[in-house]
Amino acid sequence: MSEENVQNNVPEEYKPISMWGYFGYELLFSIPCVGFIVLLVFAFGGTQNKNLKNFARSYFCWLILAIILVVLIFIFGGVVSVITGEILSSF
Repeated sequence: MSEENVQNNVPEEYKPISMWGYFGYELLFSIPCVGFIVLLVFAFGGTQNKNLKNFARSYFCWLILAIILVVLIFIFGGVVSVITGEILSSF
């Protein structure tokens, strides 16, 4: 059975996303304001395609993890700078 026949028999909500589709959606989600809004819409049900919805949810989870990591780095950097500043000022 050819790939085209298989894709024609798949319901619309389970249609696979092509490699260029993933690339395009990743570029779209990377746009600062518009991409974030589109990401939220797709992640929380703005599309019937399950593959696109799951991709948007996974991208959103990575974004949350990246934000948490950046916040922790800033907190750690601030604590280290305060500690080293106090140590250096005591000399």
